[in-house]
Amino acid sequence: MLARFRNFYLTPRQYFIVAVIALAALVLIVFTGAAVRLTGSGLGCPDWPRCYGRVIAPVEFHALIEYGNRLLTGFVGFAVIAASVLAFRRRPFRRHLAIIGALLPLGVIAQAILGAIVVASHLAPELVIGHFILSMLLLDAAFALVWLARYESGERRRSTDARGVWAVRGLIPLGQLTIILGTMTTAAGPHAGAHEGELVQRFDFRGGETLSWMVERHSAMAAIFGLAAIGVLLYLRRPGGDRRAVRPLMVVLGLLAAQGLVGGLQWALELPAAIVWVHIAIATLTWVAMLWTIATAGLIAPRRAAEASAADPALADPAPASLGAPAGIAGR
Repeated sequence: MLARFRNFYLTPRQYFIVAVIALAALVLIVFTGAAVRLTGSGLGCPDWPRCYGRVIAPVEFHALIEYGNRLLTGFVGFAVIAASVLAFRRRPFRRHLAIIGALLPLGVIAQAILGAIVVASHLAPELVIGHFILSMLLLDAAFALVWLARYESGERRRSTDARGVWAVRGLIPLGQLTIILGTMTTAAGPHAGAHEGELVQRFDFRGGETLSWMVERHSAMAAIFGLAAIGVLLYLRRPGGDRRAVRPLMVVLGLLAAQGLVGGLQWALELPAAIVWVHIAIATLTWVAMLWTIATAGLIAPRRAAEASAADPALADPAPASLGAPAGIAGR
């Protein structure tokens, strides 16, 4: 068996599929984790790793939701371990893929430990917020692994539009702040994780006004993020600008528009759990699309190369991959 593994290697395409599965699993665990919280199932299994002292959860709604999320965590662990180990079996071997791949199992272990602490603390809001933020950091690493696994070193040309690239990167803190405020808003709302009447502490620093105060700030931040994204889109489309990040940025804007509609609807309907879940799911997809935009904008070419490209437009690479689609989709 060991000899077989020593002779087992993956092609770049095969490893790319492994990385995509790991990313998809991490996105899915965010969705199910949100469902646990919004259905009030966070204490559906009051002990960990067992459920009411049993290996198999009892046939009860909240217990099944919580335990199902734990089982999915097991699949996520398998997927990220595979992405980590198989990075060493990819040929040609690339050290940075192995380094990023190694971060994923460590992050999942940290999530499992934090999850146990969250249960033990009866869903302390600060810990629940940290749990979600750590999930976003894992998505960052998983997306980086997918993107770097898709392209060989030097395959994609560097951008000669330094200002355009920095404009796209400037959206990062706005998006991050929007997500952080969103998690705080959810923690202050009626879906902080209460389970069958059990008292679960909400995020609270302004008494009864905390929720409305957080909603106003979160909405304002989301609007700023959206307006800034529109401004960056227009800037990228200027004459002489590098437009390869335009398409993913339009996806970001479409998701932000959907978020605005869903956010307004959930507030008007007094925050029904199902619509709040949709809001969280779209927020997760929005961040993945933002990562896609940043990656597509690419690295900045050295100044001399940028000046040469400006002097001779024929030096610019017009390949379809410059639009940001994976090379297999773009007709590589």
